[in-house]
Amino acid sequence: MFVFYGLVDRLKHEIEHGKKISKNAESVWNWDSPAGKVRADRRANYLVEYGGFKKGDKVLEIGCGTGLFTEKIYNLTGADITAIDVSPELLEQARGRGLPVDFLELNAMETPFEEEWFSSVCGSSVLHHLDMQAALKEIYRVLKPGGKIVFAEPNIFNPQIFIERNVPLVKRWLGVSPDETAVNRWKMNKLLKECGFAHETVFPYDFLHPHTPELCIGMVNRLGSIIEKIPGLKEIAGSVIIYAQKPLS
Repeated sequence: MFVFYGLVDRLKHEIEHGKKISKNAESVWNWDSPAGKVRADRRANYLVEYGGFKKGDKVLEIGCGTGLFTEKIYNLTGADITAIDVSPELLEQARGRGLPVDFLELNAMETPFEEEWFSSVCGSSVLHHLDMQAALKEIYRVLKPGGKIVFAEPNIFNPQIFIERNVPLVKRWLGVSPDETAVNRWKMNKLLKECGFAHETVFPYDFLHPHTPELCIGMVNRLGSIIEKIPGLKEIAGSVIIYAQKPLS
Protein backbone atom coordinates (compact mmCIF):
# COMPACT_ATOMS: atom_id res chain seq x y z
CA MET A 1 0.00 0.00 0.00
CA PHE A 2 1.21 3.53 -0.70
CA VAL A 3 2.53 5.32 2.37
CA PHE A 4 1.70 8.86 1.21
CA TYR A 5 0.60 11.05 4.09
CA GLY A 6 -3.16 11.55 4.17
CA LEU A 7 -3.86 9.06 1.37
CA VAL A 8 -6.37 7.04 3.39
CA ASP A 9 -8.23 10.19 4.44
CA ARG A 10 -8.22 11.47 0.86
CA LEU A 11 -9.77 8.25 -0.44
CA LYS A 12 -12.34 8.28 2.36
CA HIS A 13 -13.29 11.87 1.51
CA GLU A 14 -13.69 11.07 -2.19
CA ILE A 15 -15.82 7.99 -1.52
CA GLU A 16 -18.05 10.04 0.79
CA HIS A 17 -18.23 12.83 -1.78
CA GLY A 18 -19.26 10.38 -4.52
CA LYS A 19 -22.04 9.03 -2.33
CA LYS A 20 -23.20 12.55 -1.42
CA ILE A 21 -23.54 13.75 -5.02
CA SER A 22 -24.55 10.46 -6.66
CA LYS A 23 -28.22 11.34 -7.10
CA ASN A 24 -27.45 14.43 -9.18
CA ALA A 25 -23.75 14.14 -10.00
CA GLU A 26 -23.89 15.44 -13.56
CA SER A 27 -25.83 18.46 -12.37
CA VAL A 28 -23.22 19.12 -9.65
CA TRP A 29 -20.51 18.84 -12.29
CA ASN A 30 -22.48 21.18 -14.60
CA TRP A 31 -22.66 18.75 -17.53
CA ASP A 32 -26.45 18.64 -17.85
CA SER A 33 -27.21 22.23 -18.90
CA PRO A 34 -27.37 23.15 -22.61
CA ALA A 35 -23.96 24.85 -22.36
CA GLY A 36 -22.65 22.02 -20.20
CA LYS A 37 -23.53 19.49 -22.90
CA VAL A 38 -21.67 21.55 -25.50
CA ARG A 39 -18.66 21.76 -23.18
CA ALA A 40 -18.77 18.00 -22.58
CA ASP A 41 -18.76 17.23 -26.31
CA ARG A 42 -15.83 19.55 -26.89
CA ARG A 43 -13.92 18.05 -23.99
CA ALA A 44 -14.53 14.51 -25.24
CA ASN A 45 -13.27 15.48 -28.68
CA TYR A 46 -10.09 16.90 -27.12
CA LEU A 47 -9.53 13.71 -25.13
CA VAL A 48 -9.92 11.59 -28.26
CA GLU A 49 -7.79 13.90 -30.41
CA TYR A 50 -4.84 14.08 -28.02
CA GLY A 51 -5.19 10.52 -26.79
CA GLY A 52 -5.15 9.23 -30.36
CA PHE A 53 -7.59 6.48 -29.37
CA LYS A 54 -8.68 4.02 -32.02
CA LYS A 55 -10.68 0.81 -32.17
CA GLY A 56 -9.01 -1.97 -30.21
CA ASP A 57 -6.69 0.26 -28.17
CA LYS A 58 -6.46 -0.64 -24.49
CA VAL A 59 -7.49 2.59 -22.78
CA LEU A 60 -7.63 3.19 -19.04
CA GLU A 61 -10.01 5.91 -17.90
CA ILE A 62 -9.51 6.97 -14.29
CA GLY A 63 -12.23 8.69 -12.28
CA CYS A 64 -14.96 7.66 -14.72
CA GLY A 65 -17.79 8.73 -12.39
CA THR A 66 -21.18 8.16 -14.03
CA GLY A 67 -19.56 7.05 -17.29
CA LEU A 68 -20.51 10.21 -19.18
CA PHE A 69 -17.12 10.57 -20.88
CA THR A 70 -16.63 6.81 -21.07
CA GLU A 71 -19.68 6.63 -23.30
CA LYS A 72 -18.60 9.57 -25.45
CA ILE A 73 -15.08 8.19 -25.93
CA TYR A 74 -16.38 4.71 -26.73
CA ASN A 75 -18.92 6.03 -29.25
CA LEU A 76 -16.25 8.13 -30.96
CA THR A 77 -13.55 5.44 -31.09
CA GLY A 78 -14.70 1.93 -30.23
CA ALA A 79 -11.63 1.59 -27.99
CA ASP A 80 -11.26 -1.25 -25.47
CA ILE A 81 -11.87 0.81 -22.30
CA THR A 82 -11.30 -0.11 -18.69
CA ALA A 83 -12.88 2.57 -16.49
CA ILE A 84 -12.21 2.93 -12.76
CA ASP A 85 -13.57 4.98 -9.88
CA VAL A 86 -13.62 4.79 -6.08
CA SER A 87 -17.36 5.49 -5.79
CA PRO A 88 -19.65 2.42 -5.93
CA GLU A 89 -22.68 4.69 -6.31
CA LEU A 90 -21.29 6.46 -9.37
CA LEU A 91 -20.06 3.19 -10.86
CA GLU A 92 -23.54 1.73 -10.57
CA GLN A 93 -24.79 4.54 -12.83
CA ALA A 94 -21.90 4.02 -15.23
CA ARG A 95 -22.65 0.30 -15.56
CA GLY A 96 -26.28 1.18 -16.25
CA ARG A 97 -25.24 2.70 -19.58
CA GLY A 98 -24.89 -0.80 -21.02
CA LEU A 99 -21.47 -0.20 -22.55
CA PRO A 100 -19.01 -3.02 -23.39
CA VAL A 101 -16.63 -1.54 -20.81
CA ASP A 102 -15.09 -2.97 -17.63
CA PHE A 103 -16.15 -0.63 -14.81
CA LEU A 104 -14.02 -1.37 -11.75
CA GLU A 105 -14.01 0.01 -8.21
CA LEU A 106 -10.35 0.92 -7.84
CA ASN A 107 -8.06 3.61 -6.48
CA ALA A 108 -6.21 5.29 -9.36
CA MET A 109 -3.13 5.85 -7.18
CA GLU A 110 -2.63 2.11 -6.64
CA THR A 111 -4.02 -0.35 -9.19
CA PRO A 112 -3.65 -4.13 -9.73
CA PHE A 113 -2.87 -3.78 -13.44
CA GLU A 114 0.30 -5.20 -14.95
CA GLU A 115 3.13 -2.88 -15.94
CA GLU A 116 2.95 -1.43 -19.47
CA TRP A 117 -0.58 -2.79 -20.00
CA PHE A 118 -2.45 0.21 -21.48
CA SER A 119 -1.79 2.13 -24.69
CA SER A 120 -3.45 5.28 -23.31
CA VAL A 121 -4.69 6.69 -20.01
CA CYS A 122 -7.27 9.47 -19.79
CA GLY A 123 -9.65 11.23 -17.47
CA SER A 124 -11.94 14.21 -17.04
CA SER A 125 -11.71 16.35 -13.90
CA VAL A 126 -10.03 13.65 -11.83
CA LEU A 127 -6.35 14.46 -11.21
CA HIS A 128 -7.25 17.44 -9.06
CA HIS A 129 -8.99 15.05 -6.64
CA LEU A 130 -5.85 12.93 -6.24
CA ASP A 131 -2.31 13.10 -4.97
CA MET A 132 -1.14 14.07 -8.45
CA GLN A 133 2.40 12.77 -8.07
CA ALA A 134 1.19 9.37 -6.81
CA ALA A 135 -1.40 9.15 -9.59
CA LEU A 136 1.03 10.09 -12.36
CA LYS A 137 3.63 7.59 -11.14
CA GLU A 138 1.02 4.83 -11.20
CA ILE A 139 -0.17 5.94 -14.65
CA TYR A 140 3.44 5.84 -15.87
CA ARG A 141 3.82 2.30 -14.51
CA VAL A 142 0.79 0.84 -16.32
CA LEU A 143 1.36 2.74 -19.59
CA LYS A 144 3.13 1.12 -22.52
CA PRO A 145 6.31 2.79 -23.86
CA GLY A 146 5.16 5.38 -26.39
CA GLY A 147 1.72 5.44 -24.76
CA LYS A 148 -0.17 8.70 -24.30
CA ILE A 149 -1.96 10.35 -21.42
CA VAL A 150 -4.60 13.04 -21.77
CA PHE A 151 -6.63 14.77 -19.07
CA ALA A 152 -8.97 17.73 -18.85
CA GLU A 153 -8.82 19.54 -15.51
CA PRO A 154 -9.97 22.80 -13.88
CA ASN A 155 -7.59 25.74 -14.27
CA ILE A 156 -6.49 27.34 -10.99
CA PHE A 157 -6.01 30.71 -12.72
CA ASN A 158 -9.70 30.96 -13.61
CA PRO A 159 -11.11 33.48 -11.10
CA GLN A 160 -14.18 31.42 -10.21
CA ILE A 161 -12.18 28.23 -9.73
CA PHE A 162 -9.53 30.06 -7.69
CA ILE A 163 -12.22 31.29 -5.27
CA GLU A 164 -13.96 27.90 -5.14
CA ARG A 165 -10.73 26.15 -4.18
CA ASN A 166 -9.34 28.75 -1.76
CA VAL A 167 -12.26 30.30 0.14
CA PRO A 168 -13.48 27.72 2.71
CA LEU A 169 -17.01 29.15 2.99
CA VAL A 170 -17.50 29.06 -0.80
CA LYS A 171 -15.90 25.62 -0.99
CA ARG A 172 -18.40 24.21 1.52
CA TRP A 173 -21.36 26.04 -0.04
CA LEU A 174 -20.62 24.64 -3.51
CA GLY A 175 -20.02 21.13 -2.21
CA VAL A 176 -16.39 20.95 -3.34
CA SER A 177 -14.73 17.87 -1.84
CA PRO A 178 -12.21 18.60 0.95
CA ASP A 179 -9.04 17.72 -0.98
CA GLU A 180 -9.99 19.16 -4.38
CA THR A 181 -7.47 21.49 -5.94
CA ALA A 182 -6.98 22.70 -9.53
CA VAL A 183 -4.14 22.70 -12.04
CA ASN A 184 -1.35 25.22 -12.40
CA ARG A 185 -0.17 24.40 -15.92
CA TRP A 186 3.47 25.33 -15.32
CA LYS A 187 3.69 23.21 -12.18
CA MET A 188 1.95 20.38 -14.02
CA ASN A 189 4.51 20.53 -16.83
CA LYS A 190 7.28 20.25 -14.26
CA LEU A 191 5.57 17.36 -12.47
CA LEU A 192 5.09 15.44 -15.72
CA LYS A 193 8.82 15.71 -16.43
CA GLU A 194 9.69 14.62 -12.89
CA CYS A 195 7.49 11.53 -13.33
CA GLY A 196 9.35 10.59 -16.52
CA PHE A 197 6.93 11.77 -19.20
CA ALA A 198 8.02 13.45 -22.44
CA HIS A 199 6.41 15.74 -25.04
CA GLU A 200 4.35 17.23 -22.21
CA THR A 201 1.84 19.93 -23.17
CA VAL A 202 -0.56 21.73 -20.86
CA PHE A 203 -2.75 24.45 -22.34
CA PRO A 204 -5.78 26.45 -21.16
CA TYR A 205 -9.10 26.41 -22.99
CA ASP A 206 -12.86 26.90 -22.50
CA PHE A 207 -14.58 30.21 -21.87
CA LEU A 208 -18.09 28.78 -22.16
CA HIS A 209 -19.61 28.94 -18.68
CA PRO A 210 -22.03 26.05 -18.01
CA HIS A 211 -24.80 28.51 -17.05
CA THR A 212 -24.60 30.39 -20.35
CA PRO A 213 -28.16 30.84 -21.76
CA GLU A 214 -28.79 28.53 -24.69
CA LEU A 215 -29.36 31.43 -27.12
CA CYS A 216 -25.93 32.85 -26.27
CA ILE A 217 -23.87 29.66 -26.58
CA GLY A 218 -22.79 30.23 -30.19
CA MET A 219 -21.75 33.82 -29.57
CA VAL A 220 -19.84 32.96 -26.36
CA ASN A 221 -18.09 30.07 -28.11
CA ARG A 222 -16.96 32.32 -30.95
CA LEU A 223 -15.68 34.94 -28.52
CA GLY A 224 -14.01 32.25 -26.43
CA SER A 225 -12.17 30.82 -29.44
CA ILE A 226 -10.66 34.26 -29.99
CA ILE A 227 -9.67 34.76 -26.34
CA GLU A 228 -8.04 31.30 -26.28
CA LYS A 229 -5.46 32.66 -28.74
CA ILE A 230 -4.65 35.86 -26.82
CA PRO A 231 -1.53 35.62 -24.61
CA GLY A 232 -2.30 36.51 -21.02
CA LEU A 233 -6.07 36.47 -21.36
CA LYS A 234 -6.17 32.79 -22.30
CA GLU A 235 -4.62 31.92 -18.94
CA ILE A 236 -7.93 32.52 -17.14
CA ALA A 237 -9.84 29.93 -19.17
CA GLY A 238 -11.94 27.47 -17.19
CA SER A 239 -10.03 24.29 -18.01
CA VAL A 240 -6.68 22.91 -19.12
CA ILE A 241 -5.83 19.98 -21.36
CA ILE A 242 -2.87 17.89 -20.20
CA TYR A 243 -1.04 15.73 -22.74
CA ALA A 244 2.19 13.71 -22.48
CA GLN A 245 3.82 10.49 -23.65
CA LYS A 246 5.86 7.76 -22.01
CA PRO A 247 9.24 7.57 -23.75
CA LEU A 248 9.95 4.52 -25.90
CA SER A 249 13.07 3.79 -23.91
